[in-house]
Amino acid sequence: MNNSVTPKFWGIVPAAGAGKRMGASIPKQYLSIRGKPVLAHTLERLLAVIEIEQLIVALSPEDEYWETLALTAHPRIRRVNGGKERADSVLSALQYLSGFATADDWVLVHDAARLCITVSDVRRLIEQMRHHPVGGILAAPSSDTLKEVSGSDILATADRSRIWRAQTPQMFRLHALKNALEQAACSGMAVTDEASALELQGLQPAIVEGRADNIKITRPEDLALAAFYLEQQCSE
Repeated sequence: MNNSVTPKFWGIVPAAGAGKRMGASIPKQYLSIRGKPVLAHTLERLLAVIEIEQLIVALSPEDEYWETLALTAHPRIRRVNGGKERADSVLSALQYLSGFATADDWVLVHDAARLCITVSDVRRLIEQMRHHPVGGILAAPSSDTLKEVSGSDILATADRSRIWRAQTPQMFRLHALKNALEQAACSGMAVTDEASALELQGLQPAIVEGRADNIKITRPEDLALAAFYLEQQCSE
């Protein structure tokens, strides 16, 4: 790393998905919770983190809802075209960032549908990972007993003490993440999050414990839960 330049922090929000499991008529990131679209909640939370220079939002080229958001003209938000898969959207945003950010700058990738993220969690991730050789992710320890299955048959019970639920943001250096995603794509390896791409490189990202209420909106029942968490956070 070039120590003569202080690395900056950039945010990426992949939001090109349709959210089919939600079963809604519009993409889940535009569903309304407490009078505001999910994506608007998410972006407002991230904009409150003053360490983040800009947010790069990767959207479907056919997105017809983005312009309805009040935040579209915010000076710290930029839009790029996303791709079919999450990794494609993140890579598109990284390619855009590469035009002006440095290779050693940090990138924080956050799910559009994790609207309950708190500023304190993002800042804790930044502070604990800013000098880490690889980077890391927010995650929560599993409180459930987890089973490995085949069809409907249980094969084994996982050691819960070693299982964490991955969250976002996930924070890595721009060049390292871009290179990892590009190599995964070239080799046909599926990556479900940014950490898994770095893991394929033989690297070991770190865990920073995050709040349990940093949930991802995936199914209809998650909407009410997210609304409840937002209300509780407002009273803290």
